[in-house]
Amino acid sequence: MKRSVTGRFDDARREAAARDARDPLAGFRSRFYCPPGVVYLDGNSLGLASREAEEAVLAALDAWKRLGIDGWLDGDRPWFTIGEDLGAVQARLMGAKPEEVVVTGSTTGNLHALVATFYRPSGRRTRLVANTLNFPSDLYALASQVRLRGLDPAEHLVLVESRDGRTTDEDDLIAALDEQAALLVVPSVLYRSGQLLDVERLTRAAHERGVLIGVDCSHSVGALPHALHDWGVDWAVWCGYKYLSGGPGAIAALFVHERHHGTPPALTGWWGSDKSRQFDMAIEFAPAGHAGAWQIGSPPVLGAAALYGALQIVEEAGIERIRAKSLAQTGWLVELVDAWLAEHGFSIGSPREPRRRGGHVALEHPEAVQICKALKARGFVPDFRPPNVIRVAPIALSTTYDEIWQVVNALREIVQAGEHARFGAVRETVA
Repeated sequence: MKRSVTGRFDDARREAAARDARDPLAGFRSRFYCPPGVVYLDGNSLGLASREAEEAVLAALDAWKRLGIDGWLDGDRPWFTIGEDLGAVQARLMGAKPEEVVVTGSTTGNLHALVATFYRPSGRRTRLVANTLNFPSDLYALASQVRLRGLDPAEHLVLVESRDGRTTDEDDLIAALDEQAALLVVPSVLYRSGQLLDVERLTRAAHERGVLIGVDCSHSVGALPHALHDWGVDWAVWCGYKYLSGGPGAIAALFVHERHHGTPPALTGWWGSDKSRQFDMAIEFAPAGHAGAWQIGSPPVLGAAALYGALQIVEEAGIERIRAKSLAQTGWLVELVDAWLAEHGFSIGSPREPRRRGGHVALEHPEAVQICKALKARGFVPDFRPPNVIRVAPIALSTTYDEIWQVVNALREIVQAGEHARFGAVRETVA
């Protein structure tokens, strides 16, 4: 969208209206609680509440009121199998078999459980490989897992450096998979820049070198299709509160490829038992014969219930259509930034090739933290990531093209008027 094509900036708003009018997913917006007077562009951190999620939580609360402890086994949605039932739904989004996915725990907790199981340093193969752009919580967990084995993370946790500070080159990750590597752990999408990694290629390369691979899909689940089973990924984890809109701190999920079923989980708890034997209360642990074996404790039923409704919307919309609209919206945002914000010091910190981009766009500016605060004062909700990134996430099911135009217009006005100068450079404390 160059100036010769775009014309005046107001022409772009007319284009936004036209795009909204022909958007096949436009009707889904009314099913979310969009805060009044706010343009919400932070669904990659916390998705908006939906009416379906609310109804599902109220239904679970009603079951508790009516059934008491019998709710574990009775009612429309028995709580005893909530992890497996919700896992089967998410398996369809993740390109997995139903028995390969279970909803349980937190993302970092599940990461610990799976790394503890599949990081098995032996002989020369003692190194755990990740990259410097992994989400920090993942890196903290990986370092602690190395220490638990009596090894020094400085030597045995290999963090592949980024060439540009924004993205990770798969060639560099593959080069680190030498004869000393035991496990590779990568994100599907980098949380800061939104780069989408080629997980299929990384999995193939890892296995060719005798290395297992785990993937954190928190920044891609619900935003784009996956094929975890066919790619051969050994295991994966993800959260439920971003694009899935499962609620703040929503229960997470994990995937374990069927070839690893039967592997004893390193961290065990009674909820990972074979369901037919769970209440035998035997001293010896009898694990489930599928991904459910990696569950540890009882699920938080009221919180998990929100995913029933949230996933209903995602499935109804269709992940392929969600991805198509997401790419169209982020692509159009990139065009508007190039045409109207480059002269004001903004640049794109996300990959420009659609196949390399996840669900959000990283806008870079030297005064990003102050500009982000000025945006929020105007009723826009993006988020800031140090040192200089404003993440803008158009959510396919709730964000309009007009809202994308609005945020670009607001950024122009803020910088032109020096409006951001009144905000200090104190670091934001956003999730």
